[in-house]
This record gives sequence, structure tokens and C-alpha cells, in this order.
Amino acid sequence: MSNTTTTSTSATKRPVVVFGPSGTGKSTLLKRLFADYPATFGFSISNTTRSPRAGETPGKDYHFLTRPEFLAAIDRNEFIEHAEFSGNMYGTTVQAVKDVADAGKVCILDIDVQGVKSVKETNLGARFVFIAPPSREELEARLRGRGTDDEKSILKRLEAARGELEYGDSPGACDIKIVNDDVGAAYKKLVDFIFSE
Repeated sequence: MSNTTTTSTSATKRPVVVFGPSGTGKSTLLKRLFADYPATFGFSISNTTRSPRAGETPGKDYHFLTRPEFLAAIDRNEFIEHAEFSGNMYGTTVQAVKDVADAGKVCILDIDVQGVKSVKETNLGARFVFIAPPSREELEARLRGRGTDDEKSILKRLEAARGELEYGDSPGACDIKIVNDDVGAAYKKLVDFIFSE
């Protein structure tokens, strides 16, 4: 499923992997980070086979591929990690991370648990940040409140969240766990951690 192609970056700054269940506020925290430090961080643009959501820009939010295009990229060994979730494929390419490092920025990867496990098998030397919800009930409320998914998708995300929460709390899964019960406080913890190296 996921491959373990390795790559090394020319920059000395280690990539930062941010993970956690859908609905924990990862995107909100990362958007603020990029707005506050535009010259410091770069986002590795992921590939996906899902359709763009309202407001998403191809080449900025994701590289939107057809399933045959995605499978061809797998065959060409282009991915650091890739996984399938809710019927759609997602993946981060070696080139996406290299592009950020070549620009002299710290690469931020926003990926799922399967991707985290794959990145740990590479020589990227990444640091791992687990973003957790205050509770499972709050997570469900946030997912339903977004209004972007149908009931079937929400139930799949909640099922996936169970495993992601268990993994995030397991020994050695992350360098820091941040419970996002207050966006301002969670953001400060994220920034403090990232700049601690």
C-alpha cells in the first residue's frame, strides 16, 4: 500500500509532520502558521483522487489526479507515502518535499496515520505533532458542523478517528501532543514546539 522511498533534503531544517483526525483544527492552525511566517514554512502539496471542495484551488490545496494518474505515479515510485481513505487516494511525493526544502523553507506535511508510519521509515528526519480534539463528542460536533460531508463520510471519518486517536496516544507516535480545545493556546504550543529546534 504505502511505499518507503527515501529522500534527503538539502536544507538542515527538519520537516514537521502534523497529524490528527479530521475535524481537530489542523488546517486552521496551519493556515495561521503560514500567514504569520510566510518566509519560513512551505507546504508539501499532496495529491488526491477526490474532487475539489468549494474554495479549493488545484496546485495550491491539492494536486487533483484521476485514479489512473495516481496509480501510474505509484508505479513510478514517486510517493513518500500514500494511502486510501473513504474511497479516495492521497499521497505526498518526494518532489513535493524536495521543492519546499530547495526553497530554503521548513516543509510541513499534513498527513494521516498511515502516512505518518511511512514517513517514519524514510530518512527525512521529520518531527511529529499530533493534534487531538478535546473529546470524541466535540470531534463529532465539529465534523457535523462543517457541512462538507454526507452522513456516510462523517461515519467513516469518525471510525478512522478512533484508530488515529489510539495511535496518537501510543508511545513514540509523536514528539508532542497538542489538544486543540482553545485555538490560541494550541497555536502557541505548535509555534513554540516548531521553533524549539
